[in-house]
Amino acid sequence: MRLESNVAPFAGKGSTLKRSPKARLTTSIHRTISRPSLHVISHGPSREATSASRVAKSRFLSGLSQSALESILNAARQRRLQAKSVILQQGDRADHFFLLTSGYARLFYITQEGRKVLLRWLAPGEILGGAALLPYASTYLVSTEIVKDGTALVWHRDAIRELVHRYPRLLDNALPYVHDHLSWFLAAQVALVSNSARERLANVLLSLSQGIGHAASTGIVLDITNEQLANAANITPFTTSRLISEWRRNGALVKTRGKILLREPQKLFCNGA
Repeated sequence: MRLESNVAPFAGKGSTLKRSPKARLTTSIHRTISRPSLHVISHGPSREATSASRVAKSRFLSGLSQSALESILNAARQRRLQAKSVILQQGDRADHFFLLTSGYARLFYITQEGRKVLLRWLAPGEILGGAALLPYASTYLVSTEIVKDGTALVWHRDAIRELVHRYPRLLDNALPYVHDHLSWFLAAQVALVSNSARERLANVLLSLSQGIGHAASTGIVLDITNEQLANAANITPFTTSRLISEWRRNGALVKTRGKILLREPQKLFCNGA
């Protein structure tokens, strides 16, 4: 696993990314982004290399032998990710594949009118730039920005494609991530046909519980925040917080930091506390 450095920081609108002639670097950002809400990432060396034990816990690397794991990690570069930076830009060639090892990321889409549509949040262990796994050249459908400082392992498309051929388990491990994305998409689509904010949020919770939920002894656990729910249901964070509080009182769910325990889904559709 190699550490990358010697990349000049982003200097603002109209500037370009400068490379040291000695640096063997690649980047998925091929052009300056002019929108003020987006910032290009500055790659630099991580202060601490990601431990093998932590990386191995990612489901993308599960079920692999120690020798296979070492080969895969040796083909990767580690990059430091800065908050409020964009590491993958929609429409760019899908030349890089990321495994987020720390920090948080978020997917978003820019419409033709310039509106920024927030999509999924991604936690450590998630993969970014999955289009690089496709057997044909493709582009990123959405952009990825870093929400909290972190690190990631990065493979060039040629390298990850070769590894997938050598270790087919990698492709099997990538399929559950596709299922997660489809679960979120389904939840958002169902929310669009709901009449009220209550129905939209209730249907999002129900759809996600069936897709990415984890069974527990007292219900179904969802690793999700109020902001993520608000984005998926297309309602305000204030309305989301109000409804979650109401459902806590009637016993439909239990809310803790970053998690929801869905206990009695049928109560989500009951009006009043």
